[in-house]
Amino acid sequence: MATNAAPISMKECLLLPSLGINQQYISFTNLTMESEKYICVREMGAASGGTNNVVIIDMEQPMQPMRRPITADSALMNPNSKVIALKAAVPGQAADHLQVFNLDTKAKMGSHQMPEQVVFWKWISPTKIGIVSATSVYHWNVDGASAPVKVFDRAANLNGTQIIKYMVTPDEKWSVLIGIAPGSPDRPQLVKGYMQLYSAAQTRSQALEAHAAAFASIKIGANTEPSTLISFAQKSMVNGQLVSKLHVIELGTPTAGKTPFTKKQAELFFPPEFADDFPVSMQISKKYGLVYVITKLGLLFVYDLETATAVYRSRISPDPIFLTSEAATVGGFYAINRRGQVLLATVNEQSMVPFVSQSLNNLDLALAIAKRGNLPGAEALVGQNFERLFALGQYKEAAVAAAESPMGALRTKETIEKLKGVQVQPGQTSPLLQYFGTLLTKGKLNPLESLELGRLVLSQNKKQLLENWMNEDKLECDEALGDLVKATGDADLALKIYLKANATQKVVTAFAERGQFEELVKYSGQVGHKPDYMYIMQSLLMSNPQAAAKLAVTIAQQPGPPVDVNTITDLFLQRNMIREATSFLLEVLKPNLPEQAMLQTKVLEINLVTYPNVADAILANNMFTHYDRPRVAQLCEKAGLYMRALQHYSDLSDIKRVIINTHAIEPQALVEFFGTLSPEWALACLKEMLAVNVQQNLQLVVQIAKEYTEQIGSSGIIELLESFKSYEGLYFYLGSYLAFSEDPDVHFKYIEAATKTGQVKEVERVTRESNFYDPEKTKQFLMEAKLQDARPLINVCDRFDLIRDLALYLFKNNMLKYIEAYVQKVNPSKAPEIVGALLDVECDEEFISNLILSVRSLLPVEPLVAEVEKRNKMKLLTTFLDHLVSEGSTDAHVHNALGKIIIDSNNNPEHFLTTNPHYDSEVVGKYCEKRDPNLACVAYKRGQCDDALVDCTNKNSMFKVQARYVVERMDADLWAKVLDPESEHRRQLIDQVVSTALPESKNPEQVSVSVKAFMTADLPNELIELLEKIVLQNSAFSGNPNLQNLLILTAIKADGTRVMDYINRLDHFDGPAVGEIAVGSELFEEAFFIYKKFDLHVPAMKVLLENLESIERAHEYATKVEEKECWSELAKAQLAAGSIKDAIDSYIRADDETKRDDVIAAAKNSDSYEDLVKYLKMVRSKVKEASVDTELAYSYAKIGELGQLEEFIVATPGINLQSVGDRCFDEGIFEASKIIFSSLSNWGRLASTLVKLKQYQAAVEAARKANSSKTWKEVCFACVEQEEYRLAQLCGLSIIVNADDLEDVSEFYQSRGKHEELISLMEAGLGLERSHMGIFTELGILYAKYKLDKLMEHLKLFSNKINIPKLIRTCETEKHWKPLAWLYCAYDEHDNAANVMMNHSDAAWEHTAFKDVAVKVSNADLFYRMLDFYYSEHPTLLVDLLGVLSSRIDHTRVVDLFRKKGELPLIKSYLVSVQTSNLSAVNEALNAILIEEADFEGLRESIETYDAYDAIGLAKQLEGHELLEFRRISCLVYKKLKKYSASIKLSLEMGQTKDAMATVAVSGQPELAEELLQKFVDTEAKEAFAALLFTCFDLLKPDLVMEKAWRAGWSDASMPYMIATVRDLTSKVDTLMVERKERKAKEAKEGEDSQNANQGLVYAQQMLPPAPSYAQGGYAQGNGMGYQG
Repeated sequence: MATNAAPISMKECLLLPSLGINQQYISFTNLTMESEKYICVREMGAASGGTNNVVIIDMEQPMQPMRRPITADSALMNPNSKVIALKAAVPGQAADHLQVFNLDTKAKMGSHQMPEQVVFWKWISPTKIGIVSATSVYHWNVDGASAPVKVFDRAANLNGTQIIKYMVTPDEKWSVLIGIAPGSPDRPQLVKGYMQLYSAAQTRSQALEAHAAAFASIKIGANTEPSTLISFAQKSMVNGQLVSKLHVIELGTPTAGKTPFTKKQAELFFPPEFADDFPVSMQISKKYGLVYVITKLGLLFVYDLETATAVYRSRISPDPIFLTSEAATVGGFYAINRRGQVLLATVNEQSMVPFVSQSLNNLDLALAIAKRGNLPGAEALVGQNFERLFALGQYKEAAVAAAESPMGALRTKETIEKLKGVQVQPGQTSPLLQYFGTLLTKGKLNPLESLELGRLVLSQNKKQLLENWMNEDKLECDEALGDLVKATGDADLALKIYLKANATQKVVTAFAERGQFEELVKYSGQVGHKPDYMYIMQSLLMSNPQAAAKLAVTIAQQPGPPVDVNTITDLFLQRNMIREATSFLLEVLKPNLPEQAMLQTKVLEINLVTYPNVADAILANNMFTHYDRPRVAQLCEKAGLYMRALQHYSDLSDIKRVIINTHAIEPQALVEFFGTLSPEWALACLKEMLAVNVQQNLQLVVQIAKEYTEQIGSSGIIELLESFKSYEGLYFYLGSYLAFSEDPDVHFKYIEAATKTGQVKEVERVTRESNFYDPEKTKQFLMEAKLQDARPLINVCDRFDLIRDLALYLFKNNMLKYIEAYVQKVNPSKAPEIVGALLDVECDEEFISNLILSVRSLLPVEPLVAEVEKRNKMKLLTTFLDHLVSEGSTDAHVHNALGKIIIDSNNNPEHFLTTNPHYDSEVVGKYCEKRDPNLACVAYKRGQCDDALVDCTNKNSMFKVQARYVVERMDADLWAKVLDPESEHRRQLIDQVVSTALPESKNPEQVSVSVKAFMTADLPNELIELLEKIVLQNSAFSGNPNLQNLLILTAIKADGTRVMDYINRLDHFDGPAVGEIAVGSELFEEAFFIYKKFDLHVPAMKVLLENLESIERAHEYATKVEEKECWSELAKAQLAAGSIKDAIDSYIRADDETKRDDVIAAAKNSDSYEDLVKYLKMVRSKVKEASVDTELAYSYAKIGELGQLEEFIVATPGINLQSVGDRCFDEGIFEASKIIFSSLSNWGRLASTLVKLKQYQAAVEAARKANSSKTWKEVCFACVEQEEYRLAQLCGLSIIVNADDLEDVSEFYQSRGKHEELISLMEAGLGLERSHMGIFTELGILYAKYKLDKLMEHLKLFSNKINIPKLIRTCETEKHWKPLAWLYCAYDEHDNAANVMMNHSDAAWEHTAFKDVAVKVSNADLFYRMLDFYYSEHPTLLVDLLGVLSSRIDHTRVVDLFRKKGELPLIKSYLVSVQTSNLSAVNEALNAILIEEADFEGLRESIETYDAYDAIGLAKQLEGHELLEFRRISCLVYKKLKKYSASIKLSLEMGQTKDAMATVAVSGQPELAEELLQKFVDTEAKEAFAALLFTCFDLLKPDLVMEKAWRAGWSDASMPYMIATVRDLTSKVDTLMVERKERKAKEAKEGEDSQNANQGLVYAQQMLPPAPSYAQGGYAQGNGMGYQG
């Protein structure tokens, strides 16, 4: 056995990116693996198509991942089943919502909202989840509805750590929580690990330092109960030294008498290059008792659990590992790295023990591991140990050692015999029993051990022990053990053993002895035994027909039934067992297969003839679909099963013949049958039913028609019923169909049918409720029908407004009572139309009056009056109206009608019009207009009908009435209407208003409204005329201020020449308001006169300045009145006119600082800073504002008073110096800004100022004090522009440490061609303490652009500090292919790296590097492009590449690729190396090469070792080969194909008789041997003849050989064969004789035991082969179950 193989095997099970999982989600946060069954990955956002998904990977079907659109912060798959747990944050709260779903049943199993955030969670059992919050640990049982239960609080040492592991023991007595935290500041890469161990029994925790831990349970020594252990790994700094250890300790206190576990610890040896590596996970193999410690950087440490002995160390992954999971079924673990590889680590069972024993030289550990894991490789050690113990007389220990030997190395017959030979002292346990006892506790005994143990316990009469061990599956049964037990007389136990041992013949014999035929049949079918079923069936038919039927079903249900079903059926029918035959066939025909059509027909035939009810039940169950339907239909008709006959007939004439037997068919079934017919056939059948007996079948026809109206069509059914004039049928059919139809014709026909069948109530209902019949047609029909009950007609006419026709019909037919009933009870609102119609036919007015009075208040008065008024019969309503009024009616229509009657009768109409409050003034007024306009005006005025009154007075020239009404009405809208310029009557109205209406009015409000109306109508001249009459002519309103104001204002608007006169004559107007309006009307002198008259100096000043624009008059007026406000107004005007100096003097005289902002702005614009200084000093005397001080400081700077500026700055603390400095800087007053920024200590701005002053050294110092990126950049760029590169570099180093500013610096330098200086700057930046990835990346880009020779060195030195994607883009742009390939490799984009190397091989390709890349490529198609590339450019290295890729490429595709190129010999060595896969394409390609190279030995070895190739094609190809050895290989191929004749023929043709004889011997076919023997005789090949006799000794018959030899005269050649034959026969006879004697002796002994045994022997003799004389009877005596030899 090879010892150099690694004891741990690693295999890549899966590559997650190949399943479409984005690399960014392969992390501890997004990926979970709770067990070896499932991997769960969360995908988010754009990387998953814009949605959030959870990807579930079943490790049994990893290439079929299941994606679910689930939004969650975390997802965990249950370790055993398809149950998923989801966690999501609660919006707006510091809480998490937990849910558990069963993915198979799609049901929610549990849900809970945690009051705090969950930082880690994990399934701790198939039904329980461990939840870790920031403060506590909970357990949540998801099977019930309970909430999570708090288990313990987190220890203080875990505060601020990232929780990476939580686990509990199976009994939940112990828990461990692990977290990690960043390392110390001096070594941050060395992550710290902390562990909290919690005891549930003691309810207390222990805080430890550890990175990984795991629980285990093992038995120590002779302990009966296992001990609970914990193993943990730690790596930490102790006293400045790095300590890495593995600890294994026992948890809890051992009970009395229990051997405690001794605490173990071992060193974890990290290589120097892994100094900062640390453990991330630990797994313990229960199967092998090994501890696996896995580190972040991919190291694997393997230790023995019991001894903490180091077993193995290796790096299993080049990429960081972040997650592991136990692989319990194989005793290993799964590991997932950042690249997405899912790796499986398992124990190499063939090399583990040799590795430990030889490489580690630890024999005890090797033996312990071999025993624990039942591993090979320790056979010699175990044997030596056994022999040593046995030699020392330690038989008990030797027995245990043998029983526990790995792989059962010592569980042999020799060991048992050796233990049996030990002499046992009284009172001691036999070593053999000790051996068996150990085996029974460990597992299952093998057949040899089971037999020996059986002999032992049976000899001690302890058979019950044997049964118990069998029930516990501790024994491996065989035929010998069954025989042993059967010899004791326990047939039941023996049968159990035979069954377990699969001793078919013994089992069949036992069932036959017990008479259990059904079990026999079942068992025979299971094991493939073939009893004589026909004989068994015939026997059972005579004794137990039910059992026979059951057996028949069992036989028929076997695959490829041994007895034909027809034959079995005939057996039943021959004995007239109809019921049994039916039962059998129904069971057999359950599959309802097309090939069973004949049998289906048969079972129906026999029952339709004998038991029709059974046949009916069979058909009702719809069991069969393939029988002869026409035949069954005829039999059903004969048997009176008409419904079944209908279901089976397919011809319309047959159906019509049967369907008329409605008396014998269940109506409901018949109705359902019609659902299967086409509409045409259904109508034909209905017609046939009506034609035969319309009275009998009408109801059924109607029922069918109702059921299938949609299918058949209502029109066809209606036509059918009408053809038989069956209005009753129509009535019943349409009655059910009416509710679902909107066809007017259907509704009408129903009304018609109901009418003709006397169903008047139904006619009345339908005419009242239906909305679909044709009203005109229905009305006409009902009128023609002349029903005594007029209600249907009333319904139609009332609903469809045919009232006049109704009234005329009822009046003509003297049905006045229906008129009264309709008006009084049905629809009083239609009474007006009735009255109108009756008046038209000159009905008696008394009847009409009484009709009206009978409904009184229910009548609509308005239409009634309209109808009567049209016919000039208003007086007819007098009594009716009086009644309504007397009853207190206030209805306007009533009083309108009454008023009209009074006006017509001229019965004091004025009194009615003025006193009646209820009539409609507009209606009555309109009625009066033609009769008396004055009455109309009275009515209109009473109702304020403005438009109507105006129209009436205009029409009749009643303008005085109109003027008075308009003035009194005081309505603006009315005034607007009558004063409308378009009105032709406006002038007449105005004259009457001015001359009559307003002078008569004493109401001020009327005057006010009238004036406003004139103003609104824009009638200024008329208004002036009106106002002069009111105001200037000593009226009651002469002193009214409002009217005076209005007069002046109207004059301002209409006639400005009158304004000055009105101002002088009037004294009560509002001066300020009128003055303002005068200004607005540009009457500036009038306005100035008004302000001056009322002593309003400031407004007067404003008029002079703003309107008259006379600064001189204003200055004169200000000097005259000497008011500060006037001076302020003057100053403002002067300022606006640009007279800055005069304005400042005026402001100083006004002592006004309010407009200081305007003054300052104007002074700035005119550069009048000296005057501004004076003004600001005045302002500072009144107000203390920083803005004033700021402006004064700026003014000092502007006039160059730097001394005063410095003194002012020192003396005045509130100045906004920053703004002053900025302004000075912006305007180029750099000396002033230098003073200001120095006083402010604003180093940034000072630096900028110094740059402007070209004081660069001082600017750098200021920038250093400012320490701002912006300042540094400004100074740096200025220094670069001035070629002060030393100073620029000092600035640049302070800039580039900020990644955001680095790019600006680089662009500036490059834009000015300063490449060398920029590179120097970046190189200097590498040594900075705050250097970052951007600097390294940017320097790499610069090297790529300007110094390519330094690029590769830079990449290799700083690969982990470079932004690789950014540098990739640069290299692509600059076309630096070798660095680009290197970068792709470093970024794990091996596909792109390979493409670059191939596309630019002259610059980027290097064989060793390419091989390293090739094995990491993920795109399978790229492999074949690589092969194509190597074939084209590097064919000599092609095989080397193939060797690297052999595990990842499709060998068949490779063969096809090079076959097309015609270069298969080029890859011969590769084909040889992969031929172990036994692929047909590889084998055939290699075989073709070997044939081409004439390498017959290689070809022979190939076809003998590998069988996947086109054997027939190869054989035919080689048949005609010029070389003999290849033709021999063709014979070999034919022989392997078992085409022995072709092989022999070809061998003989080549003269290879030896090959021909060997082929015959392999074939095992006597006829081929005889044929070849005859061939040798015919060709007189005597030596070949003799050789064939021994080569095919077993295939040749002695008599044939003797005959051939005698005829050929070769007896001497055949004599050795004959001697051997005689010897063989003699030996067989001797053996048979000995066996016969032994059997007789045994039978004699058994015959003496008991009568039962004798009976069993007799039965056994019956099972002997049948005598020849009985074989002719057709059935052998042994029932086909005995020995058939």
